[in-house]
Amino acid sequence: MADTWANSPATEASKDSSERAGGTDLHLDLSGGGSLRGRLMNALREAIRCGRLAPDTRLPPYRTLAQDLGIARNTVADAYAELVEEGWLSARQGSGTRVARRAEPLRTERAPRPQRPVRRRVLHDLMPSSPDAAAFPRAAWLSSARRALAAAPSDAFGVGDPRGRPELRETLAEYLARARGVRTEPDRIVICSGFAHALKLLGRVLEGPVAVESYGLGFHWELLDDAGLGTVPLTVDAHGALVDELMGTGIRATMLTPAHQFPTGGPLHPERRAAVIDWARSCSGLLVEDDYDGEFRYDRQPVGAVQGLDPDRVVYIGSVSKSLSPALRLGWIVTPGWLVDDVLAAKGPREMWSSVTDQLTLADFIACGAYDRHLRHMRQKYRRRRDLLARTIAQRAPHVKVRGIAAGLHAVLDLPHDSEDAALRAAHMQGLAVDGLRLYRHPGSTMPRRDGLVIGYGTPPDHAFTAAVDALCLALPDLPNDDG
Repeated sequence: MADTWANSPATEASKDSSERAGGTDLHLDLSGGGSLRGRLMNALREAIRCGRLAPDTRLPPYRTLAQDLGIARNTVADAYAELVEEGWLSARQGSGTRVARRAEPLRTERAPRPQRPVRRRVLHDLMPSSPDAAAFPRAAWLSSARRALAAAPSDAFGVGDPRGRPELRETLAEYLARARGVRTEPDRIVICSGFAHALKLLGRVLEGPVAVESYGLGFHWELLDDAGLGTVPLTVDAHGALVDELMGTGIRATMLTPAHQFPTGGPLHPERRAAVIDWARSCSGLLVEDDYDGEFRYDRQPVGAVQGLDPDRVVYIGSVSKSLSPALRLGWIVTPGWLVDDVLAAKGPREMWSSVTDQLTLADFIACGAYDRHLRHMRQKYRRRRDLLARTIAQRAPHVKVRGIAAGLHAVLDLPHDSEDAALRAAHMQGLAVDGLRLYRHPGSTMPRRDGLVIGYGTPPDHAFTAAVDALCLALPDLPNDDG
């Protein structure tokens, strides 16, 4: 019966069609006792029984599978034929050998999934730090990808250099000097997969504790804590961090957002920029500069990077997460010359994080001017949204102050004392995804607690932004009644 099945015209037609198609790669364990045919049949039954081979999966031609397993072709043909007879497989003209549809895998009992609490559907996403995903320059990026791949040398498709592709590092050195006032050379730039990756690498080379701003992103502090460094909060006011608090502490590393303090807003005051460099020089310390929102300044010329004041005492970190898309996972660390080898040692001997093809594409995207054009376009778009947000709140809730809007993709709405929780509940009832200011306060900070909302205006599509602002105004607290 097996010989008849293996050589029937229908089977031969199926075999030819299946072999032309190339078949499916299988992992089969033929260990154990007994004949090869019996072990192969057991392995196929187990693969079907446990669900690794789903119903209607097409199996490799028996000639191909025999070559892969190093066994005789007739052994595979006989095993297939017998499994067809048993009902595990089916063989039809023109469709090859497949797992029978009735050969359902065994189903294991699963514990019931916990019920999630019912939450109101999010209608408008006003979370901070997210760009307008719909505005990604797909056509321009695709053009750059084509040019970059056509011009890429063959070594670009080998094992990646942990520094990153030289094309991107050279382009970044020129761009950062022109646009951000950064002073560096390509061999002092290390490509990474974003700010968090950069901070993980620095966590292996810095000496703790690290001074940070009292308001910021909690997961950045957690990364430093996980590295065993610990964080010490610095007071933040309208002019940025009070860097004088560093003096005499013995701390030798600090992390700041000088271009636009996140989330409270405002650049680091010029006197404080000079003071933090004086501190770093006096104690052989290091400033980690998070160039947060450096590209998106609306009311005057962008504030240059502090790194330009002393490239030997500043580690400058940037990325395309907000300027293009967080999905690209591309960033860069501009290091002092004496720190490059330590950062590379922390990263490892080869590139395992950032796609080389994306690096090449970004290099072309910047070099051809598409990046500058995209940033100019997005500045106009985000400025219009910022202006609409500020104007509407000034008209409908004038007692709520809008702060931190000279740059970036978010604003802080100052709220009356003890009203943040109520405002968050009201926002959620309106279908808004928003954050409270308290979420960004360092747990060790001694600053007086502020109530507020952190409103991102980058994510909502243009057609929905007005409705999002209207819903936000409905969630804001009324003017406090001073009459008691």
